[in-house]
Amino acid sequence: MIGWAALILAFVTVQRLAELVIAQRNTARLIANGGVEKSPGHYPAIVIVHAAWLIGLWVLAANAPINLGWLAVFVVTEALRLWVLLSLGERWTTRIIVVPGEELVKRGPYRFLSHPNYVVVIIEIAVVPLMFGMAAYAIVFSVLNAILLAIRIPAEARALAEAQGAAGTNSI
Repeated sequence: MIGWAALILAFVTVQRLAELVIAQRNTARLIANGGVEKSPGHYPAIVIVHAAWLIGLWVLAANAPINLGWLAVFVVTEALRLWVLLSLGERWTTRIIVVPGEELVKRGPYRFLSHPNYVVVIIEIAVVPLMFGMAAYAIVFSVLNAILLAIRIPAEARALAEAQGAAGTNSI
């Protein structure tokens, strides 16, 4: 019988794979409409860290007990993730793509935060391992993610500034 931990990890895995498909489709459409990818050099590191995070969770937590408090935080975080994705629509991608002349998204959580998708990712990278009682794992991957975001967020800000207000898309 499949346990709750494996079901949650299966959900996260399917979600991530579906998001990659959506991101690739959106990236291709944005580039076809004149979009330009900016600062792609750090992207492989993002993929490696996120893949390692998920694979490690499968190896270490597939049969772990679930902390219901952290599960509740995870559910709220997933609702925020959906709000972010719906707000960006076809402009959401895992890469930094700038389409000159498009306005920045100012609806949904973008009314309140510049980078709500990154907030979701920060929370998820910590909360999923914490849900399985893996505090050290949450810390290690949170630090790795913070390093990546210290590169990613300024790169995205520069790309948007260079486009003089043209909209870009947010990432993972």
